[in-house]
Amino acid sequence: MKLFNLLIAESRMPHYGGQALIEGVLMRGRKYVVAVMRKPDDSLHLEEEKLKGLYTSGLAKIPFFRGLVVLWDSLFLGMKYITLSANLQSEEDDEKIEGPMLFFTLILSLSLSIGLFFVFPTFIIEVLNRILPLSQLLMNVLEGFMRLFLLIAYIWAIGKTKDIARVFAYHGAEHKTINAYENGANITIESVRNFPLAHPRRGTSFLLTLVILSIVVFTIIGPIPSLPLKIISRIGFVPIIAMLAYELIRWTGDHSDNIFVKLMTEPNLMLQQLTTQEPSDDMLEVAITSFNKLIKLEEAN
Repeated sequence: MKLFNLLIAESRMPHYGGQALIEGVLMRGRKYVVAVMRKPDDSLHLEEEKLKGLYTSGLAKIPFFRGLVVLWDSLFLGMKYITLSANLQSEEDDEKIEGPMLFFTLILSLSLSIGLFFVFPTFIIEVLNRILPLSQLLMNVLEGFMRLFLLIAYIWAIGKTKDIARVFAYHGAEHKTINAYENGANITIESVRNFPLAHPRRGTSFLLTLVILSIVVFTIIGPIPSLPLKIISRIGFVPIIAMLAYELIRWTGDHSDNIFVKLMTEPNLMLQQLTTQEPSDDMLEVAITSFNKLIKLEEAN
């Protein structure tokens, strides 16, 4: 599961985002991406990349369409650095994921995610409807709640494994670092350690918003009599729902002091309790090193 968070916003204070890697943290700005990973020998490995092409195009600044950039970013740029971080932990060349194997892994991961969270709920509810006829609204609501249940169950289950628990701790280090920056605090281990794990504009919020919006969108679409066409519609509308979800996340982030918005985002913050864990100081060091390098690059260019 990818835990990527891309945040490009036109505001007085730049909004930065990040992603937990395997024994590392990626930080993402408007112009650069920086990833810092701890190698098995305890040294830090740093990668930096200047964003270009799609990431700096006019499309990345157009409302709604910029949500597609986020989707592409999380799938491909995020997978690239997750793979790099995994390869750094492997001492054997034949265990590394590269070339065609990397492409195959990405396609397989994407297919399984769409199949589990979009196709499977649609199929199950359709079977249930043939046994016990349901109204269209009830079908969409049940389908949405099944997606939500699968999402929460999946995150909870993988979080119980040792390796993913460490990834979630690095996720927490990334959140704490961003929170410290946005509150004007010093970006040091002693300072960052005191900030909360939750953040309203992170990738977990995006996933939950995506699921909730799917209920609304598919209800508006109305009944589709053919199961194959219904499944195709679920897959085809993923980018559209992603665009809507991204804009809603941006809006709630820009109005986070509003009481109504706080109530709206509370479920997102609660879900983050599953995807973040308290990081150790060495994990905070990785996140802070990545963030400080990103700031230097962003301010120098």
